[in-house]
Amino acid sequence: MALVLNEEQQLLQGTAREFLGANAPVAALRELRDSRDPLGYAPTLWQQMAELGWASIILPEQYGGLDFGFLGLGVVLEETGRTLSASPLFASAVVGASALLLGGSEEQKETLLPAIAAGELPTAPALEEPHHHRPTQIATRAERDGDEFIITGRKTFVLDGHSADKLIVVTRSSGEPPASSGLTLFLVDRDAPGVTVERTIMADSRNAANINFDQVRVAASAVIGTLDEAWSVLEPVLDRGRVAIAAEMMGLALEAFERTVAYLKQREQFGVLIGSFQALQHRAAQMQAELELCRSVLLQTLSAVDDTPEQLPMLASLAKAKLNELAKLVTNEAVQMHGGIGVTDELDIGLFLKRARVAIQVFGDTGFHKDRYATLCGY
Repeated sequence: MALVLNEEQQLLQGTAREFLGANAPVAALRELRDSRDPLGYAPTLWQQMAELGWASIILPEQYGGLDFGFLGLGVVLEETGRTLSASPLFASAVVGASALLLGGSEEQKETLLPAIAAGELPTAPALEEPHHHRPTQIATRAERDGDEFIITGRKTFVLDGHSADKLIVVTRSSGEPPASSGLTLFLVDRDAPGVTVERTIMADSRNAANINFDQVRVAASAVIGTLDEAWSVLEPVLDRGRVAIAAEMMGLALEAFERTVAYLKQREQFGVLIGSFQALQHRAAQMQAELELCRSVLLQTLSAVDDTPEQLPMLASLAKAKLNELAKLVTNEAVQMHGGIGVTDELDIGLFLKRARVAIQVFGDTGFHKDRYATLCGY
């Protein structure tokens, strides 16, 4: 278990911070939002990220990856959180790559993973159906028809779903919700007949989509893993995604905190710096303590992905629950301490609050993960 970064990871962190600061500052997100960019991210930036190896960090060398480990990916994601950088990194290089890596056939891995590693094949997980994260509450059906399957249903909150080339669709091939048995993962082309994609733009100016599947036919070779037994793949994939989004939230919380402390040191009221007010000092100290606690939790969980995967379910829920609370606390306090200007679009601090609110909902909010953690602990 590593609670500090080694020299190579520190170098990666410094490189990521320098690159994103120069090429993807918060102003870049504003530009994408204000121009209503059709993709929602800059393809040239994404290609640069792929050339730096970010899309292939967790992939083995035999599939074009760097095999640098999940902790290395977490370091990069933390820096993307600092600049609110929009890209397919999470949906494609984390969730999509993990699904294929853990459940894909050798043919699927050899065909698709090198393309993901090169940034040439954006993917998106099509999971959610209810209004809240309930990964086994799946009603989208997959019915066998000879050598094919017919998929019918509707998915919501599909991250980067409108721009992905491949969708990883969670379906129910047998049984009834909310059973974890009877689930099957399919690879589906976004432009396949019967697939209808409705782009949605969320509060954080990022992309998601609502997707309808109307009698969509896919070959049996499109199954990821084993028919009816997707849960054994889906659960660790979701846990990897939870840890990854927690790493991004760590970055946005750190950046919001640092910007707030800097503001406290230069804003004057009644002729004195507001940072000298004891009440504000106490609130800043509380945030600092929570940041340090959450960093330890996050580093332990990132390390567990590769080193002790049997501990991942419990640690992933711990990390996601704690980082959800941290992101909410820090962004709320940041806006409050900036005063009236903090709630205006003129200042960037409000963008961190909006991103935090959406990230909290990705793959489970605080209540979901506290309940799951308690269940895993035997309560």
